[in-house]
Amino acid sequence: MRVFTISDIHVDFEENLRWLNNLSCFDYQNDLLILAGDVTDILPLFEKTLISLRERFLEVLFIPGNHDLWVHRSNVKHSLEKLRLIKTIIIDCGIRIEPFHLTSLSIIPLFGWYDYSFGQPSREMIKTWADYLACTWPANYDEQSITEYFISINEPFVTECNTNRFIISFSHFLPRIDVMPCYIPDDKRRLYPVLGTTLLEKQIRRLGSQIHVYGHSHVNNQVMKDNTLYINNAFGYPYETRIAAKELKCILEI
Repeated sequence: MRVFTISDIHVDFEENLRWLNNLSCFDYQNDLLILAGDVTDILPLFEKTLISLRERFLEVLFIPGNHDLWVHRSNVKHSLEKLRLIKTIIIDCGIRIEPFHLTSLSIIPLFGWYDYSFGQPSREMIKTWADYLACTWPANYDEQSITEYFISINEPFVTECNTNRFIISFSHFLPRIDVMPCYIPDDKRRLYPVLGTTLLEKQIRRLGSQIHVYGHSHVNNQVMKDNTLYINNAFGYPYETRIAAKELKCILEI
């Protein structure tokens, strides 16, 4: 059995959807897939994609990304209602969104958002970042309270996990900013405030994860930090050919 990972497949793009449809229906039948968020905000396409992946893998484990919670093209009141709706779709499709345990392995999904742990957004960023327009939240929710809400969902997973197993945790959002490569140019670092939260890192420390998979940044990377191997294998947008491998990545074989 192998464990593969991918994130940010953005099947809204025809090229990305074509890649998905061309995945083998036979090669991965005994394998697990960690899908670390950002499939699409379009619900029928979201469901169709999950069904397609479920047919190809023994098990698919998923955590929503920010794009999955956009509501501007969905008939829902706010993004938490969208979350409840996609959770129903996920379960109906046979996809796992809760911890998955084997004899020697636990895979733990971690919800998250961003709370400006990595810096404050500029005025320009606030005007242009799509989440501020495409997501809607209940009254009195700000980035801090949104993040705390998602982090609180993880607490039972973190507290109850059997640490005798090899642990892979995964999130869509970054748990620490130093997993970003040093070559990122200054003009791209303006996005750092909306990449994640250090609250995720605290939960990873408590879990004792040997591997943590994340997405969101679209910058493929693999780096060891504090005895945890951090892996990003984002598919990304069609034009992102230098920072994304555009293929599944095997992260463990058991």
